[in-house]
Amino acid sequence: MEGPTQVSAPVQAAYSYCEAITGQQARNFAYGIRLLPTDKRQAMSALYAFSRRVDDIGDGTLAPTAKRDRLEATRHLLERISQGAVDEDDTDPVAVALADAARRFPLPLGGLDELIDGVLMDVRGETYETWGELKAYCRCVAGAIGRLSLGVFGTQPGARGAERAAEYADTLGLALQLTNILRDVREDAGNGRTYLPADDLAKFGCSAGFHSATPPPGSDFAGLVHFEVRRARTLFAEGYRLLPMLDRRSGACVAAMAGIYRRLLDRIEREPEAVLRGRVSLPGREKAYVAVRGLSGLDARHVTRQTLRGRS
Repeated sequence: MEGPTQVSAPVQAAYSYCEAITGQQARNFAYGIRLLPTDKRQAMSALYAFSRRVDDIGDGTLAPTAKRDRLEATRHLLERISQGAVDEDDTDPVAVALADAARRFPLPLGGLDELIDGVLMDVRGETYETWGELKAYCRCVAGAIGRLSLGVFGTQPGARGAERAAEYADTLGLALQLTNILRDVREDAGNGRTYLPADDLAKFGCSAGFHSATPPPGSDFAGLVHFEVRRARTLFAEGYRLLPMLDRRSGACVAAMAGIYRRLLDRIEREPEAVLRGRVSLPGREKAYVAVRGLSGLDARHVTRQTLRGRS
């Protein structure tokens, strides 16, 4: 990977555009990447802006056929970026920024193809019978983003277990996505979507769905939430093994973003029905505390100690 380099005015403008989108649309993500050096922060913003474009197509009001056409056009744009066919004076700032980021960092851009595949699953209205099926979807829309982010972060030279870094990044993405699914069950239901596995819904009497501020009659909604929270915690524990492999600022970024979601998970666990009344979020002071923990290396050191104990 090349070190920080000066970029031209058009490329800088393209990155600024992506950073503005990130700041407006993804507060938790933007909070975490503030901890990165400029070149990595810009690259992460470019990844987010492209990913956001894909998500917005899937979440928009167009007819399914039009959504599929837009997504395939976006896939074609990604091919141009992958082939180095986007110039810095291109009229699409997101493409310009992502193309520059791909020149500066070893980004596995195929992950964005997977993201498009995942959003096409949303457009088709797919549901998931089992955790295995949902996990495959989550790997497309979140695990792939974890692997792309690792392309920006890199691993420290000689990091122990670095050959599994992509696997851990993928798993951490799954943990974040499952937390999102729990947080957004009511919003997703309003949009006609159900992500939690049908097997789990049936087990806890929640097959009727989540269309009001109260759980389905006769259901064990708290039991369902606690079951999924335990699954997410297992994913976090595995994904956190990535932290000791990263440099200090990249590790702080990952620890901040993951830490925010873990605290969201804590809140959801304490009051499961809150997710049916509105979006659960953290106050700024709590996010700041999580960032300080990341910068101090507390989370990375804790994971390292646990890993070493497990090997002893």
